[in-house]
Amino acid sequence: MKKEEVFERSLELADKSAIAMVGSNSDDGYPNIKAMLKIKNEGLKKIWFSTNISSKRVAQFRKDPKACVYFVDPLQFKGLMLVGEVEIHQDIKSRRLFWRQGFEVYYPLGINDPDYCVLCFTAKWGNYYHKLENTTFQVE
Repeated sequence: MKKEEVFERSLELADKSAIAMVGSNSDDGYPNIKAMLKIKNEGLKKIWFSTNISSKRVAQFRKDPKACVYFVDPLQFKGLMLVGEVEIHQDIKSRRLFWRQGFEVYYPLGINDPDYCVLCFTAKWGNYYHKLENTTFQVE
């Protein structure tokens, strides 16, 4: 498959996915995976999530920002793994930009809830899988 086609199919999968599996590294060195709601993606380079600042995942990213994000289409058996790093944003601009109706369930004090933060994943490279074919590519 050509590089342009791999990128196009990868972007299509990321765009249509509402949920992503997010991987972090625990204190004991073992990988941890968690399903998270994708708030937004900017191409394949940046993917945004919201979570509680008090969460285990945020504590892990503070110690080690290395991460992976995995999108899957189980019906067509397609997968996209992106590898990169996570930044934790608590500034009001990020909070406002990514706040969604219904978040009050998780952050009862609203947009200014001290337990509300935004995670920004920045991809370095990816691997797209479909029809028994793996293609690794750099994310630019």
